[in-house]
Amino acid sequence: MSWVRRLAKSRSLASLGLTVYLCMVAAGCGYHTAGHFNTLPKSIHVIAVPAMENKTTTYRVEQKLTAATIHEFLAKTNYKVVPNANDADAVLTGRVLSMETLPLLFQTTTTQTASTAQATAMLVTMKCEVTLTERDTGKVLYHNANFVFRNEYELSTDVRSFFQEGDPALDRMARDFADRLVAAVTENF
Repeated sequence: MSWVRRLAKSRSLASLGLTVYLCMVAAGCGYHTAGHFNTLPKSIHVIAVPAMENKTTTYRVEQKLTAATIHEFLAKTNYKVVPNANDADAVLTGRVLSMETLPLLFQTTTTQTASTAQATAMLVTMKCEVTLTERDTGKVLYHNANFVFRNEYELSTDVRSFFQEGDPALDRMARDFADRLVAAVTENF
């Protein structure tokens, strides 16, 4: 008799599991692949991306971030991007509030007379304020006063050249930032 009860119990549990699974699928669960879900209104077709403000001492970081954000919108979405707010359905504004670079990994060199250490990887942390506003209504579609971007980068040269003008590290950082920003704006994360 006990095997009959176990069989009935296992069928009951399987039925319950299937029911829960079907309910989750029917509800959509809220899970999706990043970059493939858009929460912006269907009326938005053109987004203005004027130059970001730079409140840091990092030279030209706002130009790199703005250019990378425009490129990311064009590459990963169907939106047209313009620089002038009057020609757009929505306007994305941003301010770079702070930027910090910290050495993360070191390589030491020891000789008979001295030992030196050189950073081989840096941790970059940037804090921005970002707002996407519908131009006609003034409705805020996305706002994050504390959009924090953090990533680590290996150095191929010395630390002093990490953020020099035209340095590839700043370009990589801008691309990574723009990728996360466009996903956050369009998916409202």
